[in-house]
Amino acid sequence: MGTRTQRKTVSFNHPSVMKGIDRVLPPGNYVVVTDEELIEGMSFPVYRRVSTAMMVPAQNRPSSVEMLTIDPRDLEAAQERDAAAGQSSVPTTKSATP
Repeated sequence: MGTRTQRKTVSFNHPSVMKGIDRVLPPGNYVVVTDEELIEGMSFPVYRRVSTAMMVPAQNRPSSVEMLTIDPRDLEAAQERDAAAGQSSVPTTKSATP
């Protein structure tokens, strides 16, 4: 069975919390690693996600990182909260209506 690993970098502009990670993540860039396996017997390549993990600063070891398993939906929710936090701090301009 074939497997593949995808890596992407996500950014947080504000301190963030995420289910499955027991601490506040400081603003910054984080590597997310997703492992997928090929489902055989299909007429075209189809992959199923096996695991998703995020590399975060290790607790009590400032120069180390930990790879923690996360749910991609929790990551998406954390990114949405981070984006909303940025929008709420931007002043809005009201247009005059006649």
